[in-house]
Amino acid sequence: MPFLEALKLALAAIFGHKLRSFLTLLGVIFGVATVIVVVSLVEGFNSYVDEKIANIGTNAFSVSKYSIDDFSSVEALNAARRRNKDVTLEDAAALVARGNSIHEVGAKEDIAGDVKFGSINLLRMHISATTPNIADIERIEVGEGRYFLKSEEENRRNVTFIGADVANKLFPDRNPLGESIRIDGRPFVVIGVGKAKGSVFGQPQDMYVSMPLATFLAIYGSRRSINLSVTSTSQAKYQDAVEEARTVMRTRRKLAAHEKDNFGIITPSAINELRDKIFGTIQVAAIGVTSISLVVGGIVIMNIMLVSVTERTKEIGIRKSIGARKSDILKQFLAESTMLSLFGGAIGIAIAYALAKLVATLTPVPTSLPMLAVTLALFVSASVGLISGVYPAWRAAKLDPIEALRAE
Repeated sequence: MPFLEALKLALAAIFGHKLRSFLTLLGVIFGVATVIVVVSLVEGFNSYVDEKIANIGTNAFSVSKYSIDDFSSVEALNAARRRNKDVTLEDAAALVARGNSIHEVGAKEDIAGDVKFGSINLLRMHISATTPNIADIERIEVGEGRYFLKSEEENRRNVTFIGADVANKLFPDRNPLGESIRIDGRPFVVIGVGKAKGSVFGQPQDMYVSMPLATFLAIYGSRRSINLSVTSTSQAKYQDAVEEARTVMRTRRKLAAHEKDNFGIITPSAINELRDKIFGTIQVAAIGVTSISLVVGGIVIMNIMLVSVTERTKEIGIRKSIGARKSDILKQFLAESTMLSLFGGAIGIAIAYALAKLVATLTPVPTSLPMLAVTLALFVSASVGLISGVYPAWRAAKLDPIEALRAE
């Protein structure tokens, strides 16, 4: 029997019992849909991290008081808080003096405070303080005006660069440039507005005001730890710059060779490793649990195919009596079980795609549906049908034609 003929017979049998076929496929549909939704959410999160969070700048990494490992537990964080020294502007100067693979060093710090213009009050706003070169290191895009100048940093000017959402709330019908706003009661002149960045997991990224770091330290005090953003001279020298920064920081802290770093160096790869460590386990566990429904779906398909063999015993006898071989009967029933499961996989993928789009629309959770996952889902569902159909097909193929013709 040609393969195309086996497919035609399989489709005729499936569409001849539409309701039974659909009910048979429910296990496969829900199994595939659940697995694809889980994969879509995890892949969407991974892509979002790559694009929004891990992208801290060209050839850039951060030096801070805490490392990523310090946030693994409350105990680890408390221990690091007691053990680790503050990162200071003197550390930044030492890194700049090192030269070699280190190209540029910027510093930043932040705090929550109140912002006011006229009768409009914005409470607990994100107040960011940076050196002027942070704009280049972290690729801050300017929508209007400009970022801080080096002279404004050196002279501790009360100037501010505000986010797009802050500009819209404080100045809904006027140009904010040159206007004076009050940050924690102190007047600041608006010199620039950032380009809108949207949100990360529902958290707006444009609700901030920035000021020169020197101004910030003069107002809020210099006895605090700051974060440093460091760039390498080239991508090829990136790892050398990381090691140079580590050497400088360890030397300044007089750490022995066997002592652990009491500071953190955070790179995009470190963020990705943490993400993979957390969500890799979740992904494997979620897919493993949801795959149980695929096994259940396969058992249901096997059961229905056995019922189908019993119902079509006379048909099988007639086919054999007019020359159908065992391989033809085997091929016919395997094609039917495989097509049945493949339809279930396709419906499951369609449902998963719709659910992923709905989640992305109604919530801040991003989703992504890679073609590899779709292809793999179709392959797995077809394999489930093929494996589930082996025993029923074998039973159909070994039926004696004379006994089969006697069946009522």
